[in-house]
Order: sequence, then C-alpha cells, then structure tokens
Amino acid sequence: MSASVIEPLHALIRQMGKPPVLQASGHVTRFDGQVIECDGFPVSVGSICHVYLPDGGTVEAEIIGFRDGRNLAFLYDQNADIEVGARVTVENPGRNIAVGEALLGRVIDAQGNPLDGRGALTLDQEWPLHGKPVNPLERRPISKPLDVGVRAVNALLSIGRGQRVGIVAGSGVGKSVLLSMMTRFSTADVIVVGLIGERGREVGDFVERSMTLEARHKICVVAVPADRAALLRIRGANRATAIAEYFRAQGKDVLLIMDSLTRVAHAKREVGLALGEQPTAKGYPPSVISMIPNLVERSGTGTKGEGAITSIYTVLADGDDTTNDPVVDTARAILDGHIVLSRKQTQLGIYPAVDLTASVSRVMNDIVSSPHQAAAVKFKRLVSVYMENRDLMLMGGYAAGQDPELDLAIALWPQITAFIKQPAHDAASFDMSAQSLLELIAD
Repeated sequence: MSASVIEPLHALIRQMGKPPVLQASGHVTRFDGQVIECDGFPVSVGSICHVYLPDGGTVEAEIIGFRDGRNLAFLYDQNADIEVGARVTVENPGRNIAVGEALLGRVIDAQGNPLDGRGALTLDQEWPLHGKPVNPLERRPISKPLDVGVRAVNALLSIGRGQRVGIVAGSGVGKSVLLSMMTRFSTADVIVVGLIGERGREVGDFVERSMTLEARHKICVVAVPADRAALLRIRGANRATAIAEYFRAQGKDVLLIMDSLTRVAHAKREVGLALGEQPTAKGYPPSVISMIPNLVERSGTGTKGEGAITSIYTVLADGDDTTNDPVVDTARAILDGHIVLSRKQTQLGIYPAVDLTASVSRVMNDIVSSPHQAAAVKFKRLVSVYMENRDLMLMGGYAAGQDPELDLAIALWPQITAFIKQPAHDAASFDMSAQSLLELIAD
C-alpha cells in the first residue's frame, strides 16, 4: 500500500482517540442504614465509591468487605437517601493521601478537605494512608528527651523523642487542657493533632487555644467530630498518622497527639459489628484489639536520616476504671509509658491532675541524668507516702515523729503541690523543670 494511502489512515486512527476507560460499577441490592450491599464488581477493601442518589447527586462509601459474591460498603453520610438499584461506581483506590508542607497551619477533615475557611490546599506529594513498613532493627534508639512544656511531665515522667505515651483518664479531668499545653509549648519541629470523635464544640475550643500565632506555623490538625461516620473517624486517625510519617521521613521531630484512641476503637467496633464479627469483652470484636497495635506501631523513631514521631494517645477510662477496660489494657501493653490523670487530684485543686503513683515512663531512665532520676524517684515516693496516709492524718491518727519519711512528705507537701500545679498559659522548659526538681529534693 502506498504512503499516500497509509498516512491518511494513520491520521484517521489518531483522530479516533483513546478507547473509553471502563469503570467498574454495580447496583445497590440491600441497605440497612449504614452498610450497602451491591453487585460484586472488582474492587479492593478500602476503595472509595460513589453511590448515586435519586436527585442525581452522589455520596461516598468505602468498601469494607465482601459477602456471597457481593460488595459491602459503609456510607460516609448515614442520612443519605439510598434506593434499591442505585448505581455504585469506584472513585479511587483510597490507598494514598496528598501531603506536603502546605498542611502546616491548617485544619482538615478525614478526607483532607480544609475546615478552616482559608482556601484550598495545594499538595504535590503522596503518602500511603496505612503507612510504610519499617524494619524494627533499623529504628534508631530513643536517646534524647522531648520538651513538652509541662513541668510535672518533663521532670517526673520524662518523654523521649520517639516514645509512645498514653494519657489515661475518665471524662472531665483535664485531658484536653493538658494536650493543648503540650501542643503550644512543645519544642517538636512539627505537631500533628488528630481530634477523633470529639464534640464539635471541643474541636473549636482546642483549635482556638492551640493554634496561636507563635505555634500555628508547625501545627496540622485533623478533626473528625463524633457525628461523622465510623469509617471517617478511622480514616482520620490513619490520615493524622500518615501525615506524621511523611514529616518524619523529611527528618523532622514530630509530635503526634491523638485524642482519643478509645473513640477510634469505638468506630472500629461499629464497623466490626456491622460486618458480623462476634463481640467479646465490653462488646469489642477481635479486630479492635488488632487495630490498636497496628496504629500505634507506626509511630516511634525512624531509620537513619529520618526524624522521630513522639506520639501521645488519650485513652478514656469508663467510670474512671483504669484496670478492666480492654482498650486501656491493650494500649498500656503496647505503649512505652502512660500518664494517669486522677479525679482525686482535681478534687484537691491540683492541675494538671497527674497521678504520679500510677504513671510511668518506660524510657525515662535512658534519657535523663542519674541525679535527675534519683530526685524523681524520691519525689514520687513522698507523694505516694502522703496520699496513702492522708485519711489517717485527717482523722488525727498520726503523730509527728513516728515515720521520718512521712514527716518529710508532710513538711514538703505545699512545695510538692506547687511543683505539680501549672497554669495552662505558662510554659516550663525541660531544663528548668529538672533544675527545680533537684533544688526541691535537695532542700
């Protein structure tokens, strides 16, 4: 065939363009108010789908599993008007999120949309939503303390860079205030805050207190209030952790604050029960107990050339029970320490209400000097002796001179309470906290 004929044919072929991209889709066959069941088109768990509404709009749903050859998807909008036969299409795999320096100073939701009214985000990099696996033998050891700006924590429960810590407490004992202090006063390069399952009012209050002009440039907040769907709460926790991982890979020292791990577990319980998992202790299915280590282990120190993620997770203790809750037990076992907040301390007017006798930092001995360590042990011992005998002293059952250690605790009690107390707007550096402790115990 001559060139004069072939060239026009090639031109016609090019004009035809690319073949249309095939889009996997199906139709809703069942809906129970949360989970839709649709035709079994090829898709993986975690993928984001669009479900078409009668008015032509769409709502998003996430694939959570398969049953009898059909796909199961959890709706992000539980009040959506879903009809049998509604079309379901795949939007994206949902495995990667957009990240970048532009996240700092912003408040976003679980899907990465801005909530602060400061315009759209321009992000040019991606990071896996569920993180990248790290060889545990390549992680750097925890060797330096992190200044969190809270005197009682810096001096008595020193936190290392890359440590994972839990704040365990019931409701209304000052967790949010303590976290906002750490957010404003910490010396970390980047601070990522995940507000998961909180009341909408508390989200606004926390952002207003924490994102001051001095600290805004290094803070990113991922906020998913309690009225959002369970999968959005889980995705919000994973997004906050993924953002922290991204900045750690850039060599930054990151402080990751998650408030709260318990409400992430509650969200996972909703999804697990919707899938038909059998409930165990306090109604938690087995998937909840396996999710907590998977989420927590993503933080910590990085490999050579990377930074570290120091993570602080709040853990709610129902009815102030810090011993029999399965989420508390699981978190306590996987974390590198825990700070217990006591309602008894609040009744004494001691804020932050840190219960030093029940709290521990498992890496403190490796990151502070021997005199600092000895002074902290003695301080906590004096607090323990005083609290154990407080009722006896109030009843007049103790006479001075019977126990020299208790006599010392009584004599120093005003200084001890003054050391623990700290106004929410005052910062206490690590060096100042350690020096004050040594001076108090030396006296």
